[in-house]
Amino acid sequence: MKHIISRPLPAHWQLNSLHPRLQRIYAARGVTREQQLELQLKHLLPWQTLKGIDAAVELLLPVVRDQQKLLVVGDFDVDGATSTALAIRALKLMGATQLDYLVPNRFDFGYGLSPELVAVAARRQPDLIMTVDNGIASVAGVAAAHQAGIKVLVTDHHLAGDELPAADAIVNPNQPGCEFASKAACGCSVVFYVMLALRSRLLQLDLLPAAGANMAQLLDLVALATVADVVPLDYNNRILVEQGLRRIRAGQVQPGIDALLRVAGKAPERVVSSDFGFALGPRLNAAGRLDDMSLGIECLLSDDSRLALSMAHELDELNRSRREIEQGMQQQAMTYVQQFQAADNLPTGLCLYQADWHQGVIGILASRIKDKVHRPVIAFAADEQNAGELKGSARSISGLHMRDALDEVDKRSPGLIKKFGGHAMAAGLTLNAGCYQQFAEVFDQVCRRQLNDEQLQQVIETDGELEPAEFTLALARELKWAGPWGQAFPEPVFSGRFRLVQQRIVGERHLKLVLQPVSSELLLDGIYFNIDPACWPNHQTELVSAAFQLEVNEFRGQQNVQLLIRHLAADIN
Repeated sequence: MKHIISRPLPAHWQLNSLHPRLQRIYAARGVTREQQLELQLKHLLPWQTLKGIDAAVELLLPVVRDQQKLLVVGDFDVDGATSTALAIRALKLMGATQLDYLVPNRFDFGYGLSPELVAVAARRQPDLIMTVDNGIASVAGVAAAHQAGIKVLVTDHHLAGDELPAADAIVNPNQPGCEFASKAACGCSVVFYVMLALRSRLLQLDLLPAAGANMAQLLDLVALATVADVVPLDYNNRILVEQGLRRIRAGQVQPGIDALLRVAGKAPERVVSSDFGFALGPRLNAAGRLDDMSLGIECLLSDDSRLALSMAHELDELNRSRREIEQGMQQQAMTYVQQFQAADNLPTGLCLYQADWHQGVIGILASRIKDKVHRPVIAFAADEQNAGELKGSARSISGLHMRDALDEVDKRSPGLIKKFGGHAMAAGLTLNAGCYQQFAEVFDQVCRRQLNDEQLQQVIETDGELEPAEFTLALARELKWAGPWGQAFPEPVFSGRFRLVQQRIVGERHLKLVLQPVSSELLLDGIYFNIDPACWPNHQTELVSAAFQLEVNEFRGQQNVQLLIRHLAADIN
């Protein structure tokens, strides 16, 4: 059962120049002064507060000055791909030429700088390995690199474990003792800051190329990573995302990002932050989920618009395949969930496993099921490289820190988990297949101890009810451009009671609606994507309660207000 509540408002705010509705929306997200809406680059946090950044610059300096060989070791998601592309593009702008990258195929090596990956890396004879979006847990991998005579620079944003790798330098805002104020930085923004610091040092040494190596031209990569990695949009992250969006809209965009937008049917001049999460992110992620993230990285590195477009089409096809695989897995997973529900014993911490599930899609499966049942969920698949082992991908809800929960499982039952890592809302782990049932039981016990009944109630936070006079194109347009919206700074959602005037299915699983606010004669179009066919259309219901976004719908050159339905229920009041 979902409950609709209004977001709490602070006692005071000073946003007097804005539309009254927009004032309340911002205030509910912690913006109480208009200065907090000034998203200029001059307000970015300084790189000097990042622990380890001076040592990182000294490691990178010979890559530019002496043309030492650098190998960037990335990750197989959007943050990893953009981090890799940004590092190489930035260093090229600063004059480096001996640059290479290596991304572990998730099916061959798993996550991060492992000793096995170091053995592959050593064949390329780099002077320095730089990890991006990984490395903070690579204790054994860093040791293996040092044994091979290779220095290591770790750049990461994930939470540190009990032991840090003995890297030559670590830059991670979440490492112990780091005073950088934004703990929500993604991996790509950490790399961006490292490159800002390196550029500053080169400028000091009079070693910058004549073109100046303007780092702002890489902000589209940072913006994409920040939204797609679902990190909280604190003030610093909102600046990075907004500045990246402005560059894309102005046509100052990497050919790969431009190509991905066009393949997704999005006009670059009208791009908004949600396009990163729903259009670009899944297409890039599909490469790492089903094949090799190198295709996504090459798309982001290409300066040839035709080649970039060709690769974007390949990524689009991979994403279509990913969707088909995911839909089948989701149907199978929901069969298990319904069996639990029928027996009235749905676990608080839900583990799901089927032998033929695709290892690259279990993360998105866990996320989908978590959204449906509002429980922490871990989906498992057989490890394709290590017989007898399972790979798990975990997603959490508010109230349960997933990495800490796995740590508690590990402490309660030592040896049950072979390895794990992650952060509050997402994590990954490896088990011996024979330990699955025991793990599922212990994980459920940990979740039951940490989550109460209230936290297991799915709540939809809204920005209240709109007045009839507020259902306007002008307000819908203002809301669209008032972001950037994203994690912890969500798009405005409103609630209301409506008469259900018309309802029909379009495109197999979408509900097209005409709704009338109960206090008005106004008729409004609405669309509810991916409905539950067991519930809708419901021709016995006249009144409904809805949570919705107010959006601009454009069709054949005409614009009108449309309600994008997020939740719909029969109104029994």
